[in-house]
Amino acid sequence: MNDEKISLHALVDKWLAPTADAPARVIRIGRVAATGRRYVCVEGPASRGPLALFLFRHDDGCWRVFPPTDTRPVMRQAFALAC
Repeated sequence: MNDEKISLHALVDKWLAPTADAPARVIRIGRVAATGRRYVCVEGPASRGPLALFLFRHDDGCWRVFPPTDTRPVMRQAFALAC
């Protein structure tokens, strides 16, 4: 897994490559209803018209283009020590 932390600004620059003549703009900010995690929708220029990109904030503080996975319950087996 890549542990490199990338800012929201750097991701927008990487994926949308905005310029002064064709800037990117935030379309929507909010929280996912089920989990309360933050997301941002950013629109930027593309060869076939505007392109919208959703970015999700993960528990480690990083922004990524995919939503974070839910924490799932884990079953564990406990062993009792014989005396």
